[in-house]
Amino acid sequence: MAPIDDHPLRYALTNELHARPFPTLQAPCTAVFLAIKQPGDAANRDRDREREHLLALLDRHGSPHPQPDATHFSGSIGRHELKWESHTEFVTYSAFSSGVSARPFDPAEMQVFPDDWLESAPGTRLVALMVRVEPMPKDEAEISAKLEEWFVPESLACSRVVDDVAIIAGDFRIDPAGITRFAVFVRPDTGARRIGRIVQRLCEIETYRTTSMLGLIRARKLNGRLNGIDMQLSELAGRLDDAAQSAETTLHRLLAISAELESLASRTSFRFAATSAYEAIVNQRIEVLREERLGGRQTFGEFMMRRYDPAMRTVKSAQTRLTSLIERAQRAADLLRTRVDVERSAQNQKLLESMDRRADLQLKLQRTVEGLSVVAISYYAVNLAAYAAYPLTEPLHIDHGTAMAMFTPIIVLLVWLGIRRIHKKID
Repeated sequence: MAPIDDHPLRYALTNELHARPFPTLQAPCTAVFLAIKQPGDAANRDRDREREHLLALLDRHGSPHPQPDATHFSGSIGRHELKWESHTEFVTYSAFSSGVSARPFDPAEMQVFPDDWLESAPGTRLVALMVRVEPMPKDEAEISAKLEEWFVPESLACSRVVDDVAIIAGDFRIDPAGITRFAVFVRPDTGARRIGRIVQRLCEIETYRTTSMLGLIRARKLNGRLNGIDMQLSELAGRLDDAAQSAETTLHRLLAISAELESLASRTSFRFAATSAYEAIVNQRIEVLREERLGGRQTFGEFMMRRYDPAMRTVKSAQTRLTSLIERAQRAADLLRTRVDVERSAQNQKLLESMDRRADLQLKLQRTVEGLSVVAISYYAVNLAAYAAYPLTEPLHIDHGTAMAMFTPIIVLLVWLGIRRIHKKID
């Protein structure tokens, strides 16, 4: 078989399926997670600064560096296994260590990311969470006691997941140390890769939940401005048929509204699209956990349905409302254009009527001039005919005046017939 060249992206596309592998964890263990995001225009951030920040952490532990163009990296830093990922809008750091602290969710576990290193981060902290993984006790009452101690009961979400091999719990609150807490209780025979997938999905649920909620803040601000634009547009549409209102003035106001709406759409399109994508990831991550209710407590899915889903509907509502206002402005512009066209048609009709009247006057004037021209032409023609016929009229003793009188009716008739024939040919 003859050799064939590979597509230049074949290996890159295949390797993308195997990028960002799940961690391999054994209970008991602890996972700390950090997401850093620039406050504005994060999609176009300087990624070289993020890489330098990662290298600064690796160099503290003498760890190897990732490839220059890498978007993810795994390696050891001291007693922790580090996982670094660069995403569209943010960068994440995950650190996994075996064993758990004597004090549940001890803030000292976050010291894997030193304070001075955090201060130099190219962005702000978006997510900081800790996952405590313990073997599942035989007595469910022991689990309940721990959950009551660790979490706020009002917000606690808890469920059996992944075919009842683990119990996950969290209250989605930020504790006094600035950390969001999650607990995982796993059966002794649970595989290390399965534990890693559960922990990774908890980190992703919280990260993408937080980033998607950024759209809610933008939607609230947008709704406040849309209320004012809605009133202006309604008032403007209601006066489109007002003849006293200048079409030019109305057009300028309509253009100002349309320009502002397009500007708002441009500034919010990326955030709303990102929110929609992040929401889909959150729902998908919860779905693959295959939750089952534990002791009458709300599941993660129910928690999101009650608190998270309304926020996402608010974002979608703002996006739909913005689109609707843009369409209304376009329809108002079409109506205004119709009004202008009708007014212009009326003006054109009046202009044509005026031109018709002028043409009639010109035609009447022309006919008057033509009548005078028949007389003028006949006058000169009679004189010329009298002189031309003089050699014939003199032998007959017909004087000049008599000859002119004889020729006048004939010549006038001939001139009139000639001009009439010319008119017929022109018409």
